[in-house]
Amino acid sequence: MWQLPEKKQGPIYVAIMEIIIDKIKSGTLQPGEPLPSERKLASCLQVNRSTVVHALDELVALGWIVRKQGSGTRVNEGKWGLLLTPRTDWRRYLEQNAFNQPNPFIEKLETAAKQPTATTIDAYTGELPLDLIPSFDFPSLSWKQFLQEEHQDDLGYQPLREAISRVTEKEYGFSLPEEQLLITSGAQQALFLVLQALLHSGDSVAIEDPSFLYSLPIFQAAGIRLFGVKLDRGGIDLAHLEQTILQHRIKMVMVNPSFQNPTGSVMTLKRRQDLIKLCQKYQVPILEDDVFGQLSFIPMAKIPPLKKLDPENVLYIGSLSKLLGSTTKIGWLSAPDSVNRQLAQARKMMDMSLSIFPQLLATLALNDPNFADKIQKLKERLATRATAVTQVFEMLPEWEVAEPRGGFYLWVRWKKGRLKQADWELFLQEELLVAPSFLFGEQQDSLRLNYSRLDAKTLAEFTERIQRITKQLPAGS
Repeated sequence: MWQLPEKKQGPIYVAIMEIIIDKIKSGTLQPGEPLPSERKLASCLQVNRSTVVHALDELVALGWIVRKQGSGTRVNEGKWGLLLTPRTDWRRYLEQNAFNQPNPFIEKLETAAKQPTATTIDAYTGELPLDLIPSFDFPSLSWKQFLQEEHQDDLGYQPLREAISRVTEKEYGFSLPEEQLLITSGAQQALFLVLQALLHSGDSVAIEDPSFLYSLPIFQAAGIRLFGVKLDRGGIDLAHLEQTILQHRIKMVMVNPSFQNPTGSVMTLKRRQDLIKLCQKYQVPILEDDVFGQLSFIPMAKIPPLKKLDPENVLYIGSLSKLLGSTTKIGWLSAPDSVNRQLAQARKMMDMSLSIFPQLLATLALNDPNFADKIQKLKERLATRATAVTQVFEMLPEWEVAEPRGGFYLWVRWKKGRLKQADWELFLQEELLVAPSFLFGEQQDSLRLNYSRLDAKTLAEFTERIQRITKQLPAGS
């Protein structure tokens, strides 16, 4: 029922906005559902039509609803352009986030991943299985020796920064000066610091579509608006990106050019160079996520980091978590010295201290004389698994897949149309855990799987299950 509260405070158009937002939060209005016409709303609420138009215009600007020619006004199906009021009280934020309505499928998926049975095949979890994580021998340290490791300043453990700088020089052929490296508790902490210290509530950020960034709640928590830019075979679509920059006053472009999550795609060298020129033209900084960079099956020279091509305009995020396991929680951010100092100061003010223990372990791993050889063996084993899983889908004409060139994700498209909620339930019934494409944007015809978790023992069973699912999926929708 559309009715204004009897005791309303403030402008009427704000009260109308609150009514609509409440209906979206409660699920009364579902994503993609049309709203009543302006004339009907004005009649039901007994207000002028111009007041309703004002309220709807504000909701469009905030990203809650969208207007499409020929289809009227509808609830936004995704999170593109959504602006939520930033709140320092995270519990209150999570309670009031309209897009925090639990998705039944995702809840089941997360539960199955955390509590697997003996027959569960987990190709969903975003980390290497234990049998692939390189093993390193660490010298025994007494507790006193451990406490004496005091080479840590606001930027992090200095020997670790020196080791990262040295490894980057060897692998990529460019320097990340240790004074421009900020050690973080994983890549997501680096991203969080950028949002908190360099951007402001209401700012707009362009990301790839699809992208793992789409599902992270930290953007809405900071009041940052996301705008998706489509991908093609060469990487992020620059014509679309330029249009987005001009239309939405983009303050930062965030990309994952090497082994993109979730698609596994690699941005071409030409596209990298043109992306840098475009962002220089509009003076828009780039944040580069390169957490999979060390897991390349192709020569590093073909995929130079954007940071190497433009050291001053690119913020560069790296991580060891994809190599040494997520519990390591070691990442880093490379930025101009003044920026890194500002980020380090912001972390200090937020009391987000960084433990010396994982930093010390990471330093020992990077300094291992066989580190490069162990990573090379890891890449060879990953490439073998990637080829095997890719061949499974190549035998099924209903699926489209591109052979991965690094990382550990495979992006597979169902060629016969959209996959609905009931279709994804088939995967759960088969105890085959994969990430549906709606986690990464509005695309609903693809899935992401972590092929590193499919060894020779599970591949045959995986093949049988995906064949059974394929036979049951709809021929088109």
